[in-house]
Parts: sequence; C-alpha cells; structure tokens
Amino acid sequence: MKIGALEAGGTKMVCAIGDENGNIIERISIPTKTPEITVPKIIEFFKAAKIEAIGVGCFGPVDLNRASSQYGYITSTPKLSWRNFDIVGNLKRELNVPIGFDTDVNASALGEATYGITKGLDVSIYITIGTGVGVGVFINGQLLHGMLHPEAGHILVVRHEEETFEGICPYHKNCFEGLASGPAIGKRYGKSADELSACNNVWKLEAYYIAQALYNYTCMFSPNKIVLGGGVMQQKQLYPLIREEFKKIMNGYIDTREVRDLENYIVAPTLNDNQGILGCLELGRREV
Repeated sequence: MKIGALEAGGTKMVCAIGDENGNIIERISIPTKTPEITVPKIIEFFKAAKIEAIGVGCFGPVDLNRASSQYGYITSTPKLSWRNFDIVGNLKRELNVPIGFDTDVNASALGEATYGITKGLDVSIYITIGTGVGVGVFINGQLLHGMLHPEAGHILVVRHEEETFEGICPYHKNCFEGLASGPAIGKRYGKSADELSACNNVWKLEAYYIAQALYNYTCMFSPNKIVLGGGVMQQKQLYPLIREEFKKIMNGYIDTREVRDLENYIVAPTLNDNQGILGCLELGRREV
C-alpha cells in the first residue's frame, strides 16, 4: 500500500509517503503558517503521490470522538488561526481516502509500539517534554481515548521546597507542564535548556518534577515501559537523575521486574526521530 503520513506540528508539518511495513519513501517539511497557506501545500503533496490512505498525528487539543459533530477538528489551540479548524474534513474532501487521526504524541506512542522499543508490550507510555508536555498511552493494542485524549501533561506535582518560580500554565500553578516544559525552564532561568546543560542543579530540579509524573503514571497505568522524548530530553544527563529520583519516590512500593531495572524501564526513543511519522503510517494502515 501507498500510505501518507502527516505529522502536524505547531512549527512544521512533516509529510511523508510510506507503506504498511513502515518503509518511508519520501518526506518533506512545510512550515505551519495559517490553514489557508499550509493546507493546500499538504494536499498538493499527497495528491501527487496518489496515496491509498493517510494517518494524521496532530497538535491539539483535537476532537477524537467519532460520534462528535467536531470529530477531526483542532479545537481550543492557542494557535488562533487553527482554532476550530476541521483538518480531517478538509483532507477528506480533497484526497477522498481513509484517514486515521490522533494526537501527535499518540502517533509517537504508536510508532514505538509498532516498530520501536515498546513493540510487543501490553502497556506503554510515550511522553514528550518540549514546548509542552504530551502523553500518549498504548494499552493492549490500542491508544487510550475517552471523552478526550489524555491531558496528562497537566497532572499536579508537588513543588520543590526551594521553588520560587510560579509556573507558566495559565490554568494551574503547579502542573507538570507549567513547571517542567521547555518554556518553563526558559522563563525560570532566563536561558534556554542548551545554555544550561552544564548546570547540574537545573536538571536535578527538572528530574524532581519528571519523576513525580512518572511515579503517578506508573501507579495509574502500570506500564511495562516509559519512553521519554521531546526537546528537553535531549539533555541526556536527565535520564539517570530521573531514575534516581523515581526510585526515591517509589520507595519500594511497586516491586516488579521492570521497576527493579530502571535503565530499561525509563528509556529514550529508539527510531531516530521517526516515531511520529511511523505512527502516522500505522494510523493510516489501521484506518484501512
């Protein structure tokens, strides 16, 4: 099969052509401007390829409820020109092929579960920590949906006793995203993550918040493995700090083979930054 993959991000739209076995044949990147500018370029690319299906992993929030009148819409995004935009409907009208649709982080979770480090596991979680914090949950062969996709980047965490930063989330003063996302780091210190890479105290505080979140996800979902991706996790020194803090918080409560081996429980992505595109290909294949 010839399947299209659209990884629709807030900065760029990655469009690719592949097959049902995860082979990527062609790929382009289109800047995310307004729908009027960006969408025709996306459609032109996929029309020329004569695809048989397409999978879309999209920035959000998005409506994934097929019974909803707004299924396939980008909803209350801060990117105002994309707010309440019917991305699936517009693609469907022009391409007339089956369209698999999910969040961008769910697509990455699916990519790893289909081709990567979580393949064959009953339950896995993919977390991206970057401009925001997104969480994709893969359970028994399916991505977790409910009334909405998980918004687990907004779970509440306990502030560090020395924390003076108020957080950047306009809704919650002490949520994971508001205290530990890339922009939170930038606002707290007045420097980017890359500029702070040698500052151990910065990453110990970051690990403190990430580990709390992972503890909560472990207790809630009982994952066989947790994958940490996104721009902040390019700071590789974070992984051992997170594992150390996670072990301290867990305090022996959950004692499984997986949790006793944290180097293989809390891990980095494995697909050379292709997990999102490969997940989109799988969304398209599953829709067929």
